[in-house]
Formats: sequence, structure tokens, C-alpha cells
Amino acid sequence: MEQKIVLITGGSSGIGKATGQFLTQKGFKVYGTTRSLGKYVDFREFELVELDVTKEETISTAINHIVTQSGKIDILINNAGVGITGPIEETPIDEINKAFDTNFNGPIRLMQAVLPVMRNQQSGLIINITSIAGYMGLPFRGVYSASKGALELVTEAIRMETKASGIKITTLAPGDFATNIANGRYHAPVIKGSTYEKTYGDSLALMNEHVDHGGDPLLVAKAIYKIIDTTNPKVHYRVGEFTQKISQVLKRLLPDKAFEKLLLKHYKL
Repeated sequence: MEQKIVLITGGSSGIGKATGQFLTQKGFKVYGTTRSLGKYVDFREFELVELDVTKEETISTAINHIVTQSGKIDILINNAGVGITGPIEETPIDEINKAFDTNFNGPIRLMQAVLPVMRNQQSGLIINITSIAGYMGLPFRGVYSASKGALELVTEAIRMETKASGIKITTLAPGDFATNIANGRYHAPVIKGSTYEKTYGDSLALMNEHVDHGGDPLLVAKAIYKIIDTTNPKVHYRVGEFTQKISQVLKRLLPDKAFEKLLLKHYKL
């Protein structure tokens, strides 16, 4: 069987790295991306290429490199993303724009670059990594929830737009997994005397604890492999603890105010 070529954005750590390692073990040729290739001179798990999802010229260079070297791109995993926390009222608009540029515009840029390659091949699979947080507006994570929710919706649209081309597109929404997203995310400062000083401060500590004690990213890698091995992928997939996955079901089934009460209780608001 011909070796499949996989491109994973944000491949140097966390879910991206775990997925790249797992797929390499399964016989795939994996290219992972990083914004700073110089930081990973000793990286040996799979090939890293320099790419910043907010800069189109780096995307074009990376795609051309992969196609020149391997002749095709069978699978794109849009994994690169950034975290952002803070009260909406106190979060700078510039930081909101930066988060959307990475979490929403970034995957769109990659799809725009890769779709012509896949259409020429008359086949391809795109998996957009979103978040269970994208199914609901979480307090103090509203911008992050919105960026991931927007990616869920745009995937539904582009999936239908490209159906006739033989290209499959889906989303995978992880819950909390042990990654370094907490270290790299922007969080609005807890302002002394602010209306949100205690509620946001307590919620921020709770969010960090969830990430620190999150699941093994290998579970996400295995979920991705299962999607790749599926003939006709569903529109959306979720992976995480039962309580995280069931929250999306409850969001759909419960009256809005009843679900809101559950979140208020969880975040002690």
C-alpha cells in the first residue's frame, strides 16, 4: 500500500507531537510544523517544517516543500491553536484578533493552500481540531470558545462545498488534555479591585488545574487514527472524559437557562 503523507500543524508538542509520533509508528510519512524550526534542531520523531498559520508566505513555502519532496498531501490535521482567557470586558481587542487569526483564520489558510493539491489528487482528508469548549460559551473562555465554535461551523460549510471533489473534511473536539497550551496562551491579568478579581482569579486557577491534570494526548492521536481509517467520516467527533463529552449533549437537550445553571455551579459563579 502506498504510504500516506500527513501534515500536522503545531506538531512540535502536545497533541500534534503525540499524533505525529503515533501515525509515524503506523507507517505514515508525517510532516509537523513549528513557527521556530531553530528551537528543535534535535527533534527526531518526524520531519518538522517551519510554518506560521498566520503568515501565508510560510504556508506556501511549507506546502511546496512537502509536495516537491513527497508528491502529495493525503491528510491535513489543523491542530495549531492558542489559548486565551479573561473577562470579555477586560480582554484587549488586539488579543481577541490574534486568537481568531490563529484558531480560525489559520485553519482556513491551510485549507485554502491544501485543497488545490487534494483536488488534483481527487482525494484527501482534512481534520480540524476544535474543542469541546467550542460547543458552549464558557465564562472567562468566551473568546476561545467562540474561535473553536466558529471553526466547527465553517467546517460544516466547507465540507459540503468540497463534497463533489472527493475530499473529506471533519472536526475532532478534544476535552482537557495534558498539553502546554496553558503556558503559551494569553490570559488577561487579574486586576486588583476589578469586578472580576475573585471570580476570574478562581476560574483561572481551575482552568490551569484541568489542563495540568488532563488526559493523555495519545488518546487524541488514536481518535485521529480511527477517523483516518474510516471510509466516510462523520461531520463532528469528540474525545475526552465522559463528563466533558456529555456536556455537549446536555447543552443540546436542556433548556438554555438550565444548562447555564450547571455552568454557573461548576465555575462557582
